[in-house]
Amino acid sequence: MTGRRRNRSTFLPTRTRPLRATALSAGALAVCASLAAGCGVIPGATGGSGDDPITVMTWAPSDTKATNKPGMPAFAQAYARWINAHGGINGRKLNVLTCNEHNDSVAAAKCARTAVKENVVAVVGSYSQYADTYLPELEGSGIPYIGGYGVTTTEFTSPMSYPVNGGQPALLAGLGKELADSCGPVALVRPDSIAGDELPALLDSGLKAGGHADAIDQRAADDTTEYSGPSQRALKATTGNLAKKGCVVPALGDRTDTFMDSFRRDRQDYPAVKTAATLDSVDQTVINESGGPSGPYEGSYVTGWYPASSDPRWDAMKKVIQEQAFGDNRIDAADTGVQTTWIAYTVFKAVVASLGSGDVTSDTVRKALDDGLKVTTGGLTPTLQWASESPLAAIGFSRLVNADVTLQIVRQGQLVAAKKGFVDATKTLESADVN
Repeated sequence: MTGRRRNRSTFLPTRTRPLRATALSAGALAVCASLAAGCGVIPGATGGSGDDPITVMTWAPSDTKATNKPGMPAFAQAYARWINAHGGINGRKLNVLTCNEHNDSVAAAKCARTAVKENVVAVVGSYSQYADTYLPELEGSGIPYIGGYGVTTTEFTSPMSYPVNGGQPALLAGLGKELADSCGPVALVRPDSIAGDELPALLDSGLKAGGHADAIDQRAADDTTEYSGPSQRALKATTGNLAKKGCVVPALGDRTDTFMDSFRRDRQDYPAVKTAATLDSVDQTVINESGGPSGPYEGSYVTGWYPASSDPRWDAMKKVIQEQAFGDNRIDAADTGVQTTWIAYTVFKAVVASLGSGDVTSDTVRKALDDGLKVTTGGLTPTLQWASESPLAAIGFSRLVNADVTLQIVRQGQLVAAKKGFVDATKTLESADVN
């Protein structure tokens, strides 16, 4: 579009509404108020040699008009308080520096430069759409990026990145495979942008795997704020005298719920059409605010990276929140950002434990990961390992090692598991025509 910069490396952003922050306890780790870098630096933090504290960083956007993930850095600090209260990692304290990247490329780069300046051993469990600005800074200093949210293509290509989920590629491929059996015509509503151009191939890979025709590609202007046109076109395209009901898949990132405002009105004339979505666009908060059991998502399939938040495998994470962040309403155990940060720190803890009494530096952390360390996450993901090239390298995702997704469904206004276990989307994605 004229005058708008398109970044091919970026998938669609997720949407998390700003939450009112409550004050942390007096024992919380200090956070600086630097507006320039947007970072929170703990006084006295050092690198990870000898018996020194181990210093890492977590960043995410907060207090912006678009995507906000305040729970990720807040949970990272709660995790540090928890791990330190239980003896640290191998007896060593964990220091967490935080940074607000403001959904801004310049701020994201400043966060990365702060990480380099503070000699962190890793950036852990973070979110940013601007991998093209922060990853070069990390790559130049050899700092690993562990457990990014998976919002950019570069996170699945950079040798410094160690993703814990399959990002939007796995979600769309897994969703397509499920819809192939349950839907008639499928319409994908996505932005008319370079990033949006990558989405049909991902969804189609799943549909084809299930013997279904390609999705009907419905583009919406990248900067639109009203979706009645795209909504009506999608509804008409999926309606007919067919044995199976048509399905509409909105993949509009933080504008998905805006689309659903139009779709809900227009759908009254097309009651047979169903919806489906990915958990990076639709979460429990969106479902609640759209009407819960009487809203447009009731009965919809939703693919996610992890088990439903009610699954007992999240109990360990919830214990950390209960012990160290009770009352901090930035942290929601059902938020996929918080969940990703928990898994990322689980990986980091395993790496440090594997080093024993040796030095913990960015080099030793990276070497442990590159040498094939296997990390289990309590069943929240498959065993993670980044030693060899991903089987998805041929389609440009050389660092994508976990393409497992879960299938959830909205029942009585609540996201619950639709099937037990995970669906591995690796084979499905291998056939995606994304090049």
